[in-house]
Amino acid sequence: MKVESRVPAHTRLRHAVEFHDGPADQLARAVAFARATVRRGEQLAVALPAAVETAVFEAVGHAGVVALTAPYGPSGGSGQTTAATWARELRALVQSDAGVTVLCGHDPVHDGVDGGYWTELDAALNVSLADLPVDLVCLYPAWPLHLEVLEGARANHPYVRQGGTPVPNPEHRCPLEVLRGRERAAPLVLGPPDVTYRYNSWQLHEVRRMVARLAPALGFDPVRSEDLVLAVNEIATNAVEHGAPQAEIHLWATTGGLVCEVHDAGELEEPLPGLTAPHPAEPRGRGVWIARQLCDLLHVWQDRSGTHVRLHATP
Repeated sequence: MKVESRVPAHTRLRHAVEFHDGPADQLARAVAFARATVRRGEQLAVALPAAVETAVFEAVGHAGVVALTAPYGPSGGSGQTTAATWARELRALVQSDAGVTVLCGHDPVHDGVDGGYWTELDAALNVSLADLPVDLVCLYPAWPLHLEVLEGARANHPYVRQGGTPVPNPEHRCPLEVLRGRERAAPLVLGPPDVTYRYNSWQLHEVRRMVARLAPALGFDPVRSEDLVLAVNEIATNAVEHGAPQAEIHLWATTGGLVCEVHDAGELEEPLPGLTAPHPAEPRGRGVWIARQLCDLLHVWQDRSGTHVRLHATP
């Protein structure tokens, strides 16, 4: 599967990390930062552990402060999906060049087995928010449980806040470079799929037909069913056009909607596909981006067998 996304040449995002000494210090820093931001009259968005977020709202109130969507699930999160979701929400908040200030806090609940979620999230934010006037400050522990969390935080942030002032981070690297050297974990195993179908480019109509037949039974209305068919078709088409002559699709019909995985034997050249909208002049390369806008989760990963994409859409 060959899919590409580009980091805009002119980056407006200012992404900084600030290290804390534990949960109590994280909470104190978050409240102080929020108070200072609100006092300056700036628009504030927060994505913090539940207890910290509650303390922030108690300290500054809800006027001018927005809570971003929490990561998808406590154990099955995707940094790509969280970044895409926050990008949509922040684009809606940005009304002028004044932009938005965002405070994000590390939460060990989402560490997973190795802490890689946070490395992927920050790298994906560097891509998805690059053209937005956003000041993003991430609070990370100086001594996390997983060394990956600390290494990722050091590599992904162009700035480090010291004494409240952002200074250039000499350890910062390009987000694509950060991720190319790391394996991204597969999502949680779901068990045997309800439908498995191996297809080629001539059989894409069958893929669309299967999804269109399942959607109404799962509670999707006609408009949402069309969205679902379009999203799956974009990913399924990518797999056989850019990956390998044949691909395989797995479908799970759940009480929470439809889960779909597309697997092909191709090589993934871009580790963060579909996080930025393609330029209108580009006739191709927009399939993954479209699918991300239509689904609740879209996670791309690669292993020795090829490239894999999981979609999850709710009615």
